[in-house]
Amino acid sequence: MKCLFLVCLCLVPIVVFSSTFTSQNPINLPSDATPVLDVTGKELDSRLSYRIISTFWGALGGDVYLGKSPNSDAPCANGVFRYNSDVGPSGTPVRFIGSSSHFGQGIFENELLNIQFAISTSKLCVSYTIWKVGDYDASLGTMLLETGGTIGQADSSWFKNVKSSQLGYHLLYCPVTNTMSCPFSSDDQFCLKVGVVHPNGKRRLALVQDNPLDISFHQAQ
Repeated sequence: MKCLFLVCLCLVPIVVFSSTFTSQNPINLPSDATPVLDVTGKELDSRLSYRIISTFWGALGGDVYLGKSPNSDAPCANGVFRYNSDVGPSGTPVRFIGSSSHFGQGIFENELLNIQFAISTSKLCVSYTIWKVGDYDASLGTMLLETGGTIGQADSSWFKNVKSSQLGYHLLYCPVTNTMSCPFSSDDQFCLKVGVVHPNGKRRLALVQDNPLDISFHQAQ
């Protein structure tokens, strides 16, 4: 099963287009575009920061946070983790940077976007706030989420929020970077679910086949 998953990942194409948004080449907001909502029912705003929290409580809960990856030679914290319970520290706030920012400040379901930890940091560590998917980890049989990504580039830094069957959302990784001509995509054929693995007794966000995270968003103070 691990081998099949790896083969599928390797077959996912990275599609890059040179189209740009201009008044002669308009991109229209889909008529059925649905805003992503926070836990209070307010629409997410790309100018604000949010904590990514679980829709469940207790041992099934826990906020997402930035932490140091074991055995990493990165000069800054670069791991995307989740606390083991909703009782304890609050998570690290994030900003969602949508690929359709010319539509306004909203964040929408199925919109390709970048995710950045919204924290003060040194110049050296700025790039270590932007989420991406790392290399294949043979010991875990999957790819871990980490930081060191880019914003608006053709790389492994694109995600999207989709409504889950529970109360919140699922986060998908989508290595299809045709964001200028198609910033929205309801086709999940080339997207992979984000869930949790448990290396070294910690919960680490990673690509999974089953049991994706059910998450909600709480505006950071």
